[in-house]
Amino acid sequence: QDYTWEDHGYSLINRLYPEVGQLLDEKFQVVYNLTYHTLASLRGVDTSVLRRAIWNYVHCVFGIRYDDYDYGEVNQLLERSLKVYIKTVACYPEKTTMRTYTQFWRHFKHSEKVHVNLLLLEARMQAALLYALRAVTRYMT
Repeated sequence: QDYTWEDHGYSLINRLYPEVGQLLDEKFQVVYNLTYHTLASLRGVDTSVLRRAIWNYVHCVFGIRYDDYDYGEVNQLLERSLKVYIKTVACYPEKTTMRTYTQFWRHFKHSEKVHVNLLLLEARMQAALLYALRAVTRYMT
């Protein structure tokens, strides 16, 4: 809660290895902001709240919580089958099966499901980096 990518992680990695810091930040931003403005058969949808809920849920699974985020959104927007899928892919990727993939969002396009995978994998990578960079920060001080 007191160590975020935007405030701490990015600045440290940018100081240690500037080219990588910028590339990682751009990668996270591209995936986080990726949208076709669709949700199943709906068009012109603002999916930013859903994308934020998925990203924050992944961080929450890894013990990272933010004081300024209402986690009630996660429970409102992410159905149980999606949470199970996210937790399986993020924590136990070897247990991911075609069945777990087909169990969530049955009426959604594969491109939307792929986007969920991109979101959760990048959020997981950012969570791991935050833990590593926080350890480096503690070592340096």
